[in-house]
Amino acid sequence: MEFIPPADDLSAFLSILPERIRALLENDTEGMIEVVLDLGRKPEARYFDHHRSFLCDDVVTPADIEYAIDHVGEFSGDNRAGIERTLHRISCMRNRAGKIIGLTCRVGRAITGTINIIRDLVESGKSILFLGPPGVGKTTKLREMARVLADELGKRVIIIDTSNEIAGDGDVPHPAIGGSRRMQVSCPEAQHAVMIEAVENHTPEAIVIDEIGTEQEAAAARTIAERGVQLIGTAHGNALENLLKNPTLVDLIGGIQTVTLGDDEARRRGTQKTVLERASQPTFEICVEIIDRQTLAIHRNVSESVDQLLRGWKIHPEMRKRDESTGEFAVVRPEGQLSATPITAEQPALPWAEGGKDTYLKIYPYAVSKGLLERVIKTLNLPADVVRTIEDADAILALRSYARAGAKIYSLAEAKQIPVYVVKSNNMPQIQKALREALHLDTEIVSLADTGADILDETEIALEEARQAITMVMNRQEPIELAPRKAYIRRLQHQLVERFNLSSRSIGDEPMRRLRILPPPDIQTNVGYI
Repeated sequence: MEFIPPADDLSAFLSILPERIRALLENDTEGMIEVVLDLGRKPEARYFDHHRSFLCDDVVTPADIEYAIDHVGEFSGDNRAGIERTLHRISCMRNRAGKIIGLTCRVGRAITGTINIIRDLVESGKSILFLGPPGVGKTTKLREMARVLADELGKRVIIIDTSNEIAGDGDVPHPAIGGSRRMQVSCPEAQHAVMIEAVENHTPEAIVIDEIGTEQEAAAARTIAERGVQLIGTAHGNALENLLKNPTLVDLIGGIQTVTLGDDEARRRGTQKTVLERASQPTFEICVEIIDRQTLAIHRNVSESVDQLLRGWKIHPEMRKRDESTGEFAVVRPEGQLSATPITAEQPALPWAEGGKDTYLKIYPYAVSKGLLERVIKTLNLPADVVRTIEDADAILALRSYARAGAKIYSLAEAKQIPVYVVKSNNMPQIQKALREALHLDTEIVSLADTGADILDETEIALEEARQAITMVMNRQEPIELAPRKAYIRRLQHQLVERFNLSSRSIGDEPMRRLRILPPPDIQTNVGYI
């Protein structure tokens, strides 16, 4: 059933404003985000394009504030109120005595199509965490995901609506949430209890919650996820790295523990003996960083991304971008890969290094040919630079004969707290292999010809990718998905997998159809893959 969004109901929004301010706004509401009324200051309107407009030279009076307060609902413990049966949100500022002296009146809109860019993730049934700064559309996406899950996928969905921002003010929820049910929260401190109540009393298949912000709420989220309920929520922070530094919310992505390594393992990793590692499985399997309203960075496997961050590796999430004028969207950088894979043929692919040189790994060569290293980086267009001193380096690439146990290079690396990667000999395949490990390109399998002059054709690349994935499946005992390939190439990959007594299956729709390589049947049964 197609959802037809109701009008933005700007008339209800404008009705709470004093008449003189309302008259100034009635013909200038296109793209308006919010109206700010601060006592003793000029009233201000803000718009999507970051434009700010002072509405008049007369300042806001106590009577203006009182007029607006009288026309909205009651303010809750988080100083938020709403307008019944709308999505508009009014937040207040108080003085020391508790008197309201400022209002932020935010326009709420029911917008469709905002989740087309991540619909495959929503339909996967996995728990999804959204991060991003205020005003980039996190709540709007939650609202539409709730509707799609309930009306189009037929799931039992419950929204935990602490400030009535998702489903609107009043006892009857806004039509934008479709058939989802909404549980209101009496005060922000009770949010975690309502989360548990929802899963215990109302048999949901999916729970949607905005702003997980306390340790109790993080613990409640883990309880929900462990009961097999799909959890979709937002948390404070712009990126995955922010959560690692947030002791209150770090459990959402698995938590952190201190581990002491043996001498050999520490030397192999090129790290100190005491390292940080992930403590448990993340509550959320997928993390979506909202860069802006049209651009998303997606971590499809939060466990792997967190492990890479804790080891000091640079991570390269999947980047998706939406064309605002056409509504079409594309994967502009697949996760961990150098090449782009558009979802729609019309959208051009962008290079990996689009963000600039600050995304590069800086490598110091120790007894490794600087010329060969630079040639490999240039030929494969790798996100790396060669530097002249260890002080400027993020990693060291050393020749084995000069990097035996106890070599000075390890003490230098330990002092700088950077990893050391070792190559057996000065040749391009060895250097390429070390760079792939340093950049953690497990899914990007690109090889050089023996001469180092050319990149192998697609078939050879795909088979090499499958070979390395087979090794990883056998070592990790976990399934691995390959990059999308044409049918005849997937057939060759299937045949290669069978030679190693493993099984594989093709998943997804064209042009994104790809192989998933599975661990041995006994392992699958033990860990629940089948």
